[in-house]
Amino acid sequence: MIKPELLAPAGDLERLKIALKYGADAVYIGGPSLNLRANAINFTIDEIKEGVKFAHKLNKKVYVTVNILLHNQELDSITNYLKELESAKVDAIIVSDPVIIKEALSNTNLEVHLSTQASTLNIEAAKFWKSVGVSRIVLARECTREDIKEIIDNVDVEIETFIHGAMCAGYSGRCVMSNFLTNRDANRGGCSQICRWDFNLLSETKEEIKGDKPFTFSSKDLSMLKYIPEMIDMGISSFKIEGRMRSLYYIATVVSIYRKVIDEYCNDKKSYTYNKEYEKILRRCANRDSVPQFFDGVYNSSCSYYNGRIEVSNQDFLGIVLSYDKDSHIATIEQRNYFKKGDLVEIFGPNHDTITYKIDEIIDEDNNIIDIVRHPKQVVKIKVDNVLEVDDMIKVKYM
Repeated sequence: MIKPELLAPAGDLERLKIALKYGADAVYIGGPSLNLRANAINFTIDEIKEGVKFAHKLNKKVYVTVNILLHNQELDSITNYLKELESAKVDAIIVSDPVIIKEALSNTNLEVHLSTQASTLNIEAAKFWKSVGVSRIVLARECTREDIKEIIDNVDVEIETFIHGAMCAGYSGRCVMSNFLTNRDANRGGCSQICRWDFNLLSETKEEIKGDKPFTFSSKDLSMLKYIPEMIDMGISSFKIEGRMRSLYYIATVVSIYRKVIDEYCNDKKSYTYNKEYEKILRRCANRDSVPQFFDGVYNSSCSYYNGRIEVSNQDFLGIVLSYDKDSHIATIEQRNYFKKGDLVEIFGPNHDTITYKIDEIIDEDNNIIDIVRHPKQVVKIKVDNVLEVDDMIKVKYM
């Protein structure tokens, strides 16, 4: 049994470092151009170099998405951009356009991974892309377990699959609704998530059909947590988490949970049991329902939101540890959400078990004792007997 890579998203340098510290084996990021997250902050070339240097010190990897569909005006700039990525020593690029694959393999030594945007669903397509020169195929999210297993058994190429995060109402992002309604091209990084809008539902005679809630056709999120052992046994090379625009807390939480499940199964397969508490933690850190989607070969009304939904902003993330003094046991915290004296909280990090702690005293930057931390990113100090580390996180205690 080979332990699969855990691949996490990173929208900026801070999230890159958090993802790797919390257990990701690799991260995927967007560069300054030609990637499908136009609304993300994305990385400059210098930031890519810094991220690669940080990752390589940990013996981990950085992949850069170059998965846009090219128009003619971009053809002249692609080779120079790929050479910049090569000079930054990125470990691979993620590509969907055949022209970019050709340019990368002809003019650089970059390793090329095929993006899920290519919608690879069958053996022959996988064989074709291998023959072109890609070393890894990120399968379409619409693959069933049988699709995945047959491709792995018949094509000698690394296979990567998504295990968590947002889904698309179109085939792996091949949707033009955003283009039509907002002039933002989903296949060039500008998706405005039209599927999540509220619509009037009309009959064949154009009469409005009234329901309890407005009509949508938004896919629920993906979660493969309980299927991870089966997917490991199938021989999948890399497990991918979606979410380059997600928060630090979301990335840290999701990465750490999947890290635990992968390690628990690979380290002691015979004794492994599914931990329902992990599932609860994942559900708490997001505001949308999650299901296995296409893996079981069942895709029906239970997999999408058709009659509205409630998406309440998550307020569980209370703060992040900036420093810890072992002599005084004082932790310096940067606030992320309101908390107060007397609150029962949990503190988690990549190198220790989750700690339950009651906040007895709070000191502000002027050494005043305060009862409430209410200002955005306010820096305060609290005494915690357990040794903490930089980038440990404080969250609401689950009851």
